[in-house]
Amino acid sequence: MQRAIWVLWPGFIVATGAEAFLFTLIDPMSLHIFGQPHEYSRLAVYTVAFFLLWLFASTSSALTCFFQRTADEINRCPLKPAQRPVGCPKREEDTCC
Repeated sequence: MQRAIWVLWPGFIVATGAEAFLFTLIDPMSLHIFGQPHEYSRLAVYTVAFFLLWLFASTSSALTCFFQRTADEINRCPLKPAQRPVGCPKREEDTCC
């Protein structure tokens, strides 16, 4: 849950700022989709743009969390030593010294 907050909250803040900046420069009614003018309301364009910006910003935050993992977190085996497969170098063997 904590990582979800680390990802979604900064994404929300960045999306809010990006949308405010974007739509001070561009009128949503002047946008075209595949060369054709759209027939959506301003509110619909604002809403879709906000969620797309939130998705992009949250993806950036998620990648940051993903790349901050330590080597121990990446290489940690979820199995207990006795449950690891035969031949695993970290398995506890009864025949070992």
